[in-house]
Amino acid sequence: MAATIAVRVRISGHVQGVWFRAWTVNIARDLCLDGWVRNRTDGSVEAVFCGPEPQVERMIANCSDGPPAASVSDVIRERI
Repeated sequence: MAATIAVRVRISGHVQGVWFRAWTVNIARDLCLDGWVRNRTDGSVEAVFCGPEPQVERMIANCSDGPPAASVSDVIRERI
């Protein structure tokens, strides 16, 4: 059984106004993850993902691409 982990990520680039938050919620639900996502005043998106390590890692990899209208320049992660 995979270990449960929690990771905070900060996604920067063209990530606001492109349905990034809704897309993140949908993908996280599909992966059975808990957490939250929000826009930050600096134009980035911040999220916390909690669940089995393989699914969390998959979610972070998905965030590197984002939804079709997004242009992700960086994903910074911090295990919490």
